[in-house]
Amino acid sequence: MAVCARLCGVGQSRRCRRRRQRNDQQDQGSDSDMEEEEEERIVGQRRSEAGSSGGPGRVAAADAATAGPSDACEYGSGHVNRGESNTKPLHPESLIELPPELLVEIFSLLPGTVLPNVALVCKKFRQILKTETIWRRRCVEEFGMKEDLRKMEAGGVTSQDLYVKLLHPYRHILGLWQPDIGPYGGLLNVVVDGLFIIGWMYLPPHDPRVEDPMRRRPLFRIHLLESKKATVECMYGHKGPHKGDIQTVKKDEFSTKCNQTDHHRMPGGRQEEFRTWLEEEWGRTLEEIFHEHMQELILMKFIYTSQYDNCLTYRRIYLPPSMPSDLLEPGLFKGTYGSHGLEIVMLSFHGTSARATKLTGDPNVPAGQLTLDVDLSQPVDLPELDQQKNIDVLSRIISGIHEKVQREVEHPASDSSASAGHPAEEAGAAAAAKVVEDDHGACEDASQSEPSSSSHPPEAQPFVLPLGVMARNEVYPRTCRKCFYGTGLIAGHGFTSPERTPGLFVLFDEDRFGFIWLELKSFSLYSRLTDHLPHADAPNMERFEAMLRNMQSWTS
Repeated sequence: MAVCARLCGVGQSRRCRRRRQRNDQQDQGSDSDMEEEEEERIVGQRRSEAGSSGGPGRVAAADAATAGPSDACEYGSGHVNRGESNTKPLHPESLIELPPELLVEIFSLLPGTVLPNVALVCKKFRQILKTETIWRRRCVEEFGMKEDLRKMEAGGVTSQDLYVKLLHPYRHILGLWQPDIGPYGGLLNVVVDGLFIIGWMYLPPHDPRVEDPMRRRPLFRIHLLESKKATVECMYGHKGPHKGDIQTVKKDEFSTKCNQTDHHRMPGGRQEEFRTWLEEEWGRTLEEIFHEHMQELILMKFIYTSQYDNCLTYRRIYLPPSMPSDLLEPGLFKGTYGSHGLEIVMLSFHGTSARATKLTGDPNVPAGQLTLDVDLSQPVDLPELDQQKNIDVLSRIISGIHEKVQREVEHPASDSSASAGHPAEEAGAAAAAKVVEDDHGACEDASQSEPSSSSHPPEAQPFVLPLGVMARNEVYPRTCRKCFYGTGLIAGHGFTSPERTPGLFVLFDEDRFGFIWLELKSFSLYSRLTDHLPHADAPNMERFEAMLRNMQSWTS
């Protein structure tokens, strides 16, 4: 009746609108009138008791306590039958009192890692957590599964089995990894692929087609058998999947082991294995490779890498964080490295520096080393096309900037006034370049004075490689956006006598850049790796820089 008073606004009256409507709909007889009179008497008695002992709060409690079954329906509890006593509270006081369908929706929003703890709360929660909707949503949101999981469930494997026995136990190996293969390194991407977890080894395109897409080769896979137990299989070799194993060595590191290495052998012995490897790795036969030094490098790589038999240790790597001030989007690029073929580098930005770190390497400069270090505070204005073709002109421009930078490093105090801000550095670099070009005549001087009058070079300017500079790609962009002074790392075989040599960094567009190695008279072209790489973003810049330092220590 308290509900009647609040809804109708006329107080406790037998002539209230709500009661008249109810009496018109169903005839309850004289017994109903007696029950209502008794109910009003009880309400009046409790109201007087509440008024003498506690005020309006107790009156509200008394009103709520006397609300009948029909009043419960008014609050939305439509499952209460007329004539039954409503022992449950009108407003749920805890999660356990919520309807099951609402609990399913709530639990679906929780991370899968906390659901086992939720199941320990009570029997009701444990039963609700058997709902496939919850686990299906966890598989999609946490692991990006796009498959129709209902079809999988019809085959006898539930989404809960998939999450609990496969995805969750092996979640720590998802992402990008670098295998420990001496100087050669590599790039492994572990992803959820259908109902499998697959480790894909990424391989550059065949030399020198740097703009072709990456190639992939499966090294291992993990899936659920009919026994609903996760099974690891080695995919190396040409005889199909066979028994393998994965061990977590420590955080951000794991190892793979093949238990049936005989599956890696071929009937024709090592010669057949080498010919097959060469066809896959280089896309050609040994007879088609005429350069003797290149043949030696290829044979050396085959002997070194094949000894591992897919028993490798992997260390986690991250994609570089992106900032709005970056010259271009950081990421992974594939580039040409002369006789060593194509290699994968990671471009990242650190203040006024752009750095390219090798993910794959060679016996001269191994994986993990800083192959390019570009000084973004030292832009270079290119001369006219005729002068660009002259290697001596470009060498003098870069040498002038290199000597200036070296002086600033050796005597920072005396040069502090000149290096107080980037505009001064840029002006100094432009002046140095202009002085060098003065030696070549008035024509070159005029070509430099025009671009130096503007602090921003044109969006697209003509570009051509100097004569005598070797390039694996005869087809390269003929316009560029900006150029900067930088250094590249060179070394002898076995990473002996490493040194940084000056060169020119050339930005062509958002997906391509190049580097002219002046001392080697060589040109490297880099093209962006466009594959989608999930679970690979660095948590923060500090973690990423720590990873770079660790990578260099692995191969130093």
